[in-house]
Amino acid sequence: MNKADIRNLLQKVKNNEIEVEAAMGIIEDLPYKDLGFAKIDNHREIRVGYPEIIYCEGKTVEQVKGIIQFMLTKDNNILATCANEKMYEAVRNICADTQYNVLGRTITIRKREEQLSESYIAIVSAGTSDMPVVEEAAETAIILGNRVEKIVDAGVAGIHRLFAKIDIIRGAKVVIVVAGMEGALASVIGGLVDKPVIAVPTSVGYGANFGGLAALLAMLNSCASGVSVVNIDNGFGAAYTASIINKL
Repeated sequence: MNKADIRNLLQKVKNNEIEVEAAMGIIEDLPYKDLGFAKIDNHREIRVGYPEIIYCEGKTVEQVKGIIQFMLTKDNNILATCANEKMYEAVRNICADTQYNVLGRTITIRKREEQLSESYIAIVSAGTSDMPVVEEAAETAIILGNRVEKIVDAGVAGIHRLFAKIDIIRGAKVVIVVAGMEGALASVIGGLVDKPVIAVPTSVGYGANFGGLAALLAMLNSCASGVSVVNIDNGFGAAYTASIINKL
């Protein structure tokens, strides 16, 4: 439930359109539902504006299915990240509207049409190999109600590709930059725009990249101002923060 749902329910009780006991039944799962293996935070959207998102890594197929099965009763949009195809198949068996982004490894279910923001988030990637993180970020931003512009494969090895799309990047309210290898793209864009830049280091790169650690350290040490950094491969975290900024 969100604040609008609570307000509408209270108004119905006030207008005698619904009995108090019936209203209590609707909200009895607040603030959370205990499934035994998980406690679903039904109160989260009321507190922070967005419902709980499911991180699937480390969960079993049945656990993911059980969590989503309960969340479907709340008629919220659902996002699950780091999901595999077996999880998707299990969820699709209980909800035909389930969508799976193979590259981004996200499961999405849309129960409510969100009005997309007028402003948009630009997601810029250095290389095609960074696309899984780009797709996770894009799916997250879209289901949270944001317009998204993707500019892919525009890294520093061919910087002219970036300048061909610079007007789109500068027009965004916030920019997510996804890069592996040495992670230089975030600093470049940080020096070209007057908007917040959220840098996402990826685990793409040869041995000395250390699974994304080299890109992470380079982004943290960016000479450009206005660059903030999330964890390695954390497209979700970048998009969640970008969504908050975009809707300020």
